[in-house]
Amino acid sequence: MADLHGCCRPCATCLLCLYSCQWITAKKEKRKGLRTTKCDCSWFLFLFCVFLFTLVWLYFTIIILNDFHNFNEFVFKQRKLWLDWSLVLLIGTAVLITYSAVLLVLALCLQLCGQPLKLHWLHKTLLILTALVVAAAFTGLGIKWAEEWRSAHISLQATGPFLHIGIVGGMTLLAWPLASFIYRTRNTGLKVFLLLVYCMVMIALYLAPLGITSPCIMEENQLPPKPALVGHRGAPMLAPENTLMSLRKAVDCDVQVFETDVMVSTDGVPFLMHDEELTRTTNVQDVFPERAALNSTAFNWTDLQQLDAGSWFLERRPFPTVQSLSAEDRDQVTEQRIPSLEQVLEAAKQSNISIMFDLRPENHSDYQSFVNATLEVILQSGIPLQRVLWLPDRFREQVKQQAPDIQQIYGRKRLQNEEPLLHVNLPYQNMSSEEIRQYRQDNISVNLYVVNQPWLFSVLWCSGVTSVTTNACQVLKEMKRPIWLLPSSTYLMIWIVADCTSFLVILWAFLLLKKCSQRRQSAESETDVLLTKINSLMHE
Repeated sequence: MADLHGCCRPCATCLLCLYSCQWITAKKEKRKGLRTTKCDCSWFLFLFCVFLFTLVWLYFTIIILNDFHNFNEFVFKQRKLWLDWSLVLLIGTAVLITYSAVLLVLALCLQLCGQPLKLHWLHKTLLILTALVVAAAFTGLGIKWAEEWRSAHISLQATGPFLHIGIVGGMTLLAWPLASFIYRTRNTGLKVFLLLVYCMVMIALYLAPLGITSPCIMEENQLPPKPALVGHRGAPMLAPENTLMSLRKAVDCDVQVFETDVMVSTDGVPFLMHDEELTRTTNVQDVFPERAALNSTAFNWTDLQQLDAGSWFLERRPFPTVQSLSAEDRDQVTEQRIPSLEQVLEAAKQSNISIMFDLRPENHSDYQSFVNATLEVILQSGIPLQRVLWLPDRFREQVKQQAPDIQQIYGRKRLQNEEPLLHVNLPYQNMSSEEIRQYRQDNISVNLYVVNQPWLFSVLWCSGVTSVTTNACQVLKEMKRPIWLLPSSTYLMIWIVADCTSFLVILWAFLLLKKCSQRRQSAESETDVLLTKINSLMHE
């Protein structure tokens, strides 16, 4: 162990024990030869890279939480197993980031104490495994869930200014162990290389805000109106999806549109159901076990009315909010049945909200009869047709002819040289802030789905989106303004202050550690002179 400069011997010993996985005593013969080699430096660099890699994955994990319910549904469809996989992902990511962060802190403390960085082989193995696990996670994300890369890009509009300040702060703190290492090492080439890299990185960070854009960097008086809320299958965090209870809860959340999915039974009754099978949201496996795997449209209305469409909500707890339901709400949940479109239209009419729906499955051989049955129910319901938002593309012209007052919602962007569409309904990843602003200027209503997290709602609000489809209407309802809104002049001031403060702290760190290094070298020189005199006297 090297001489203990500015660090007590027990602390240095403990740090080495944790980092090197061996208890190193202060005896000279056991300290002999313990120096930081080029190989040790390479492993420290690898540790630093793994930490950054894992930190980026943590960021992605937080971002994709907005869409993770879709992943849970996908797994259930494939494996018939329901689990909140977001919890598994968060726990796994937290373990990896904590492990790499602790090792990095140990290494930096050892460097500040002037101790050798002898990483144990067990830590090396675990670091390699950590890197492989995170790389596999990124690869799987790119293959199976590629749209989340666009989600990450959008998230930078919400977090970019704050990530910049955080990264500048982290790199500023890194100046202390870097300066300590530079003043201790005798390799001039390595010193110059590290200083050049560090300076280039800091200059790039100081100028990074020139490339940071966010729709929320604007004056208060330029903020567009708050987007209207569209209840995704109602209020699925508060009640079983696609039920009358879910519609009522959505109304309580001030949603303006109830978004749902419609299927048609074998005897021609349109009803609400999202999945092609009934297994996820009903007890069909208990009531009709031999028919549970059949398509939802293979059941008649009498059979469908025998199914419990609510108890699964309490058993599987698709959202954490289920735990906070009152006893009264829990009783209502167990009473839910699959509602017909007629029942939902009547409830929507009484609640004075609109209804937007897709008609499934579009590849069904009897799809035209589904369209006819659905139109018939709508026309007979007495609901104002302006409150009906039609999503299906097939037989759209027929619908326009029979019910011209129904609002046509398109699931695509407008084409070149095409008459402007009045309403579009798209995934939030498919429209940039610039496109949203352009559509708004052209008086095109834009609804984006599915938006659950306040940070995402804030970005879309600042961009000027008309409405958003959400699972979390109870959360977005309470938002009176975006999470943050900064005038450009204020952001410029924050940028300049952060950069200047960082520069001064870095300069102070290098000057202070240089002074400490000179004192240490002076003390070592005096000690060497004293030892030389003692040896001379002893020889005499």
